[in-house]
Amino acid sequence: MASSAISATSTSSFIGNQNDLGRVGFSSTSQFSIHKCKKSAIPMKIMSVMAPQQSERRPATTGSVEFPSIGLNCNDFVKTAMTLTEKILARASEKPQLVPGENVWVNVDILMTHDVCGPGSIGIFKKEFGENAKVWDREKLVIIPDHYIFTSDERANRNVDILRDFCMEQNIKYFYDIKDLGNFKANPDYKGVCHVALAQEGHCRPGEVLLGTDSHTCTAGAFGQFATGIGNTDAGFVLGTGKLLLKVPPTLRFVMDGEMPDYLLAKDLILQIIGEISVSGATYKAMEFVGTTVESLTMEERMTLCNMVVEAGGKNGVVPADSTTFKYLEDKTSVGYEPVYSDEKASFLSEYRFDVSKLEPLVAKPHSPDNRALARECKDVKIDRVYIGSCTGGKTEDFLAAARVFLASGKKVKVPTFLVPATQKVWMDVYTLPVPGSGGKTCSQIFEEAGCDTPASPSCGACLGGPKDTYARMNEAMASFFSPSGKPSKEYNSSVQSELPLNSFIRMFVVCVSTTNRNFPGRMGHKEGQIYLASPYTAAASALTGYVTDPREFLQ
Repeated sequence: MASSAISATSTSSFIGNQNDLGRVGFSSTSQFSIHKCKKSAIPMKIMSVMAPQQSERRPATTGSVEFPSIGLNCNDFVKTAMTLTEKILARASEKPQLVPGENVWVNVDILMTHDVCGPGSIGIFKKEFGENAKVWDREKLVIIPDHYIFTSDERANRNVDILRDFCMEQNIKYFYDIKDLGNFKANPDYKGVCHVALAQEGHCRPGEVLLGTDSHTCTAGAFGQFATGIGNTDAGFVLGTGKLLLKVPPTLRFVMDGEMPDYLLAKDLILQIIGEISVSGATYKAMEFVGTTVESLTMEERMTLCNMVVEAGGKNGVVPADSTTFKYLEDKTSVGYEPVYSDEKASFLSEYRFDVSKLEPLVAKPHSPDNRALARECKDVKIDRVYIGSCTGGKTEDFLAAARVFLASGKKVKVPTFLVPATQKVWMDVYTLPVPGSGGKTCSQIFEEAGCDTPASPSCGACLGGPKDTYARMNEAMASFFSPSGKPSKEYNSSVQSELPLNSFIRMFVVCVSTTNRNFPGRMGHKEGQIYLASPYTAAASALTGYVTDPREFLQ
């Protein structure tokens, strides 16, 4: 196992029979444990495990599920306890009770689409509902160009044109357009990465259902809502009806307690979880995050946590709304919302517990997000570049974290370090917010002193490759010459044929440490690229050394 918080024999240290209800855990020295539930004779019924810890709530909030169209409240029914996800879907489907496995028609509060999937969804909508059909609610559709924006690729540019024409035709209220690709600041409506923009613009609200044509729509679960990605066909149907048939997922509960070490970030937490349960461990399951550590996280860190549940196969991720959520939303939305919470006796499929104080900085090695390793175990891995950006690691606090490492080191980076703010607001923060302990310096000033690339125009950038002229895309493998001792001696462009000395070997790929969310072959461009997923702390530390580096080298 990759973390000191997990017993080295954890895969064989379970106690008890898998058919027994009760605690299934590791040896007494392990900081990780699982609670599993006995299978019930009643199909889809899941036995209760533990009472979830109650988060701070507003005094007026009851968490009840109401059905105004039929004049009833959940309290009018004798019901079985429900999880947070089940309650949201019950309210959205106007049903008093739901259990995992049920298929229900859900009323959608927000549908989001972008330049990659929007044109296809629009095409399906027009084909099935008619060329002159109107969307179900022009104020519940949010369209955000963000993926392939700053490119000369004609097809990519055409996609944005299709979105613009459709929004004008439908009089869509929330279309964050961009026309001047040469200067993003000349486009006041343009935002950037959809998942970060949704939060910044107040489209994420507790208790609601938010669907999007992007797998990382689950990011919005940080606000205590049901948020998940859907395909173009489903989105086309939602455009016409405002409804979608969804299967109620069972819920996995992740209890994270302990004081968060100052060298860890939420990226480390989610890499720990994915490494533990694997990329298929939460397939079509809700992942609910609770515990004192989770409660201490900022909204942006909670977004990071929920962002990568899809890398574990999760249907959605969710953090119960609390005072942190409400404070963030104070100046973001005037739309009323009602949070809901898991009942005390709600049933969870499994429960995982972590003592976060014992965790160490992590990376996910190529080519899977569950290929977990301690950063310090990869200290001999030579890297070629660092990428800080995306919906996962391109938020304001991510750049502040990276700046903290650069500031602490006082050194210059040894590899190209690319910075891609997620949104216009993040870009402005990079240039205006002082970094704590810097004497008033901004992130941009610290990045410049460290020798990083100038922060790029806000977009998804090279996170998913994109057209070949995408900023920071991994376009070409590099051939590095190594002496017999294994030390790098010279680099050759792969397109150049060179005579290499005897007893030498070459490395024919680019190695990147990235704050993004996926490291599959070809994800950031070249299929031979090697991507190490990491937190902004670890990414910045690695940029300073030219090797995968534990940030504690600079933060302690």
